[in-house]
Amino acid sequence: MIFTGKGRTRFRDAVAGFETAVRQGDGERAQQAMQDVQRHFEHARDTDLAEVGPRLAALLPTVPPGPRALVAVLVGACVERGADPGVCAPQIFQGLVEALGVAQEFCERWAATGGGDFPEPDPAALTEAALERVGQDAAVGWITLPQWEMASNAMLNHHVVRTTLPPEVRLRLLRALHEIREASRHEFKCLRYALLVLDDEPLLVLHRPTGTGYLLRMAGIGDNFQLHTLLADVLIGGGHVPGQAPSAQEAAVCRDAPGQVPTSGAFNLVNPSGEWVWNEGTPTDIPVVDGIRVLVLDPAPYRRGWPAGRFFPGMTGDLVLERVLGADEAGEWLGRCAPPK
Repeated sequence: MIFTGKGRTRFRDAVAGFETAVRQGDGERAQQAMQDVQRHFEHARDTDLAEVGPRLAALLPTVPPGPRALVAVLVGACVERGADPGVCAPQIFQGLVEALGVAQEFCERWAATGGGDFPEPDPAALTEAALERVGQDAAVGWITLPQWEMASNAMLNHHVVRTTLPPEVRLRLLRALHEIREASRHEFKCLRYALLVLDDEPLLVLHRPTGTGYLLRMAGIGDNFQLHTLLADVLIGGGHVPGQAPSAQEAAVCRDAPGQVPTSGAFNLVNPSGEWVWNEGTPTDIPVVDGIRVLVLDPAPYRRGWPAGRFFPGMTGDLVLERVLGADEAGEWLGRCAPPK
């Protein structure tokens, strides 16, 4: 399709029309303008989206709850194409806090009106009978959670957002997600994992077979599969410990290259008490000992393979070696660690 200047103008006009309708409280005109925004979004220039993203984010508090989630998704799409995530994120997270609160109310009402299996958080799964049980507002909070998850993850892909998100807000969001999961058995895993990502986080790694230790620093690592591959790249690929190092491409897709490639495990990840640290978890599963996360590497008990890559394809990850521990220091740390269970 040939992209013309007229399409660009229509997108800007649609956004301006949506802003005017929202500020005037004209719901019908706002709905029509939003349809126009969506229709022309694909062909908008990145420069237009970079400018429009913060404008749409600023409107979020005045948009009704249902369409508010859709606007949040559009803000996330603008950020993915160049809008400033630091400017857009505060309104996204404020909307997420409110949506999670209403979703918790949905869970409470569902339990109070007979319980049973929760419907999927999808409009198509919410029957008329279910709607009568919980009420319109609570239902909207429930069915729009996937949209808020999508918009929030678009923000959390960025280091600046993750490192400036107030700790109390992060904790509040994680607690709400935990309560919703406990009540409904619905896990919004992508959002939970994104909120758990550690940045500029020191990691003390002890390689038990060689008795050596390493101080590393990790950032933007979404799960322990990604961490495992990067550990092998830094330690085996760097010539510090024996083993089969991942290829350059296997390591690259765990940092910032697109796609996935097959890889295999080089270690068994173990915590200082001897319990396994599962690849399916996140680096937050690694316990803190004396102010630093400590991970022990043992020989792999069996061959394991998986697609090397990033749990969050839009998030850059890294693991950097800061120093090699002296023999005495490494031995002291290893002496405090239990054998694997």
